[in-house]
Order: sequence, then structure tokens, then C-alpha cells
Amino acid sequence: MSRLFGTDGVRGVANRDLTPELALSLGRAAGHVLGGPGARVVIGRDTRRSGRMLEGSLAAGLCSVGVEVLLVGHVPTPGLAHLARTHDFVAGVVISASHNPAPDNGIKFFDHRGLKLPDAVEDRIQAALDDPALPRPTEGGIGLVGDARGLVKGYEDHLVALAPRLDGMRVVLDCANGATYRVAPVVMAHAGAEVITLFDTPDGSNINDGCGSTSPEALIRAVRERRADVGFAFDGDGDRMIACDAAGVLHDGDALLAIAARHALRNGGLVPKVVVGTIMSNGGLAATLARDGIELVRTAVGDRYVWEELERRDGSLGGEPSGHVIFRRKATTGDGLLSALELLRVMRADGRPLADLAADIERWPQESRSVKAERRAQWREDTEFRRAYEDVERGLGEAGRLIVRPSGTEPVLRITVEARDASVAVASADRLARVARERLA
Repeated sequence: MSRLFGTDGVRGVANRDLTPELALSLGRAAGHVLGGPGARVVIGRDTRRSGRMLEGSLAAGLCSVGVEVLLVGHVPTPGLAHLARTHDFVAGVVISASHNPAPDNGIKFFDHRGLKLPDAVEDRIQAALDDPALPRPTEGGIGLVGDARGLVKGYEDHLVALAPRLDGMRVVLDCANGATYRVAPVVMAHAGAEVITLFDTPDGSNINDGCGSTSPEALIRAVRERRADVGFAFDGDGDRMIACDAAGVLHDGDALLAIAARHALRNGGLVPKVVVGTIMSNGGLAATLARDGIELVRTAVGDRYVWEELERRDGSLGGEPSGHVIFRRKATTGDGLLSALELLRVMRADGRPLADLAADIERWPQESRSVKAERRAQWREDTEFRRAYEDVERGLGEAGRLIVRPSGTEPVLRITVEARDASVAVASADRLARVARERLA
């Protein structure tokens, strides 16, 4: 069997790839590997229609091996991670496909520390999926399912305690009709901001639909029209955020990292002087940080790999261009709402708008293409694609970077070209995308 777990849990089209039967088996296997009889697991979900279906199957699987299950309903992924580490749970599970469209869904696990599982533990869960020896307790040994929606307020209170005072600030929030639709406006209002909320009426099918961090056009319009100080667009599960300044200019995770790192350095809070990014981090971020003597260390794509490197180096700040930003002293995973609060903290402390804070951050031309490719994993073996790849790589030389990677969450090959010349980046990305469509679809 090929590896079931991707970059961020198990994902697929709900009820076709990610079926109730698979969720049941995952519940049994994970319950056995992570805790066993008498252990407690907390489950949360985003706003997708399929969430309840998968929640029921997953909970049944966990109970069938003697695990007690508590359901918290709608909660951002970082909120579930917070609950897993602050209560007596052996694990937490989020049912979400993050920024993916509504038909998709996913299941991702956190351990008792609120950390995403390492590959080795995921492999143990997969190996146990069809194990006939998994326990089947009866009567009093069967786990129970309980309603624990009130626990989400603990996450809300945690963020309120971390928030700066925002009196006099006008803030626009795009909640993507996803998991932040309740928590984000409440936290910002508690901090004193005037809050304008967009896309906060989920119906099960409108999550990430023309909204959120991957479609921020409505946010840009609202910030301009309402003359807001800043706007934030979250993704469907709330673990990433893209910011919009008062002029309607977007700032991604690289910009947020640069702003946060330089502010921390000025205030003695960046020890060691390291920021962890990924292979997707823009070369301009590395150049910007280097001007202040800060090292950018790159990992594979995925915020759990960023976390692992932060732990190895005892670093405090890391993230991805997509908007996953980890403030390691305050959270165990990317948290879009926390990132927004930290950016607002810098704006307040420095007395400067976002546009000023980002004005001298370098950004080198970068072009990305996402190509539907069922054979994406074979890109290295395809002669024509490999020839085009090597040709582009030679042409870029040391003045650019080429990144090709199969998506771990979708049947997509992701191609990114970075060059000092924008026209070279565009032409190179288009060429590789054309060959991928012809050879790997």
C-alpha cells in the first residue's frame, strides 16, 4: 500500500476517497497506537458538510478500541492543538481539508503536546489499519462519546490574553466561511478593535468559495472601501493568514516572518538569530533577514517540518509563504489568528502601518504553477519532463531556484521558479507546466 498520510494528514474527496469506512479504520488504528483503552481523544472539525459524517465514523472507531471521545464541534486547527495540550488528552484530531474546496476533507492528528505526528507514528497507524489483532472490548470496555463544545472558549480566552489593545483600529476579517467564523471576531472585539467581518456564514458548502487566504479579492475591496487599518484572510481551518494593508496590498507569510523577526531582534527576543522557512521561502526573505544578521534555514514543505527544525535549534519563529507562521513560544502549530494578533502588536508597538513595516522587504520574482497531474509522483522518471527540468535549472544558474514537488494533499504537481528577472521566471514556469500537462496528466 502507498503511503496514506500526506503533507498534512489524510485527505481526499469526502465519501469517495476519504470514506466513512476509512475514517472508522483510522479511528481504530490511531486509538490503539496513541493511547488504548481508557485514553481520551478530542475531535474538532471545520464547517464542511461532510464533517459530521466523518466525525461519527472516526469517533466510532476510537470507541471500539476503548478510547473515550470528546467532540468540540467547529474549531480552528490551532485551537484543537491548544486543547490537546492543555487538557488530559492523549491526542487531538481535526477533520478538515484546510484551504481545499468544500468537497474535500481530511483527518489530521496531534499528540498530547499539541504537535503533529512524526512520520514514524503515522506509519505505525497505517500499518495497524488492517490488523485483526486490534482489541474489541465489550460492555464497559467500549469508549463513550461526549459533547465538549464549551472547551473552545478556552482557546478563545487564550488568544484574548495574548492580544494587544487595539482600541481605535478598524480591522477587516475574512473568515473563509470556515472554522474561524466565531472565534476571530470575538477575539478582535475583546481586544478593542472595530471589526468588519466577511464570509462568516458557513452553510457546509461555501468554505473557501471565492474567499479566504487563497481568494482575498473581497478582503482587498473591503479594506479600501471601509478605510480599514488592516485586513486578514484566514483559510478554512484557520492555521494560515494573509494580511492586507490599508492600500489593499497583500503581504504573505514571508513578509510576516520578516516583520516579526526584525521586531523581535530589536527588542532582544530573537535568540538564536534564526528564522526557519521552507524550500518555498522567497530568496528575498533570506536577503532581507541577512541584512540584520539573521539566518534563514530551509526545510521541506509543511509546518510540522518547520516546527521540528525550530525545536532542534531552539528557535522562536518560522513559517511558510502560504501564511503558516509559527510563534513557537506561544503555539505548537501555525495559527492564523495568533499571527494576526502578533502583526497588530508590532504595528501598535512601532506606531507604524503595515505598508511601512513591509516597505523594505525584498521579494524576488517568483512564478508558481499547479498542474493537475495524476502521475505527479513520476515526474523524475519521465524523460521529457526531466529534460525540460534540467534545461531550466541550467538556465537559472545561481541567480534563481527551481522547485518541483508533488502535492501531498491533491493530485497536483506544484512548480515554482524563482529568478532575478521576472520574464525568465514566467517563461520557465510556463514551459514546465506545459510539459507536465502533456506527460503527467
